[in-house]
Amino acid sequence: MAVKPVPEGYPRITPYLCCDGAAEAIDFYVSVLGATERTRMPAPGGRIGHAELELGNSVVMLADEHPDMGFRSPKSVGGTPVTLHVYVEDVDAVFAAAVARGARELRPVRDEFYGDRTGQIEDPYGHRWSLASHVEDVSEEEMERRAREAVQGGG
Repeated sequence: MAVKPVPEGYPRITPYLCCDGAAEAIDFYVSVLGATERTRMPAPGGRIGHAELELGNSVVMLADEHPDMGFRSPKSVGGTPVTLHVYVEDVDAVFAAAVARGARELRPVRDEFYGDRTGQIEDPYGHRWSLASHVEDVSEEEMERRAREAVQGGG
């Protein structure tokens, strides 16, 4: 049997997060986002060399910083330009839990013209997350109308 180039159980794209405090980050993602820990490989000095989490049908990989290998967290490099978008069952509850656990609110939760209720946080490890729950199916025509209205300052 041939080896599959994309292993079973892995999506095509998997974010790999560098964290200053990967063990604490794993706890945060499990308790706030409902992630499930798949694997954890220790590294010298009590650090995490590699870990994998499942969030629904997605996988997030993460590890502690290894500056000697050029693997540095957002805190070490002055922030991140990347935002991870995650759909959750109850965006208001997840957002509140994230902030209660030390996340910084970047944009409060609100209903968006395209049918999602979203808010944005920066987790305690410097990673940005757009949290969302889909609350309304919006037709293409209605979305175009709402988008025009939003751009004109009416929404």
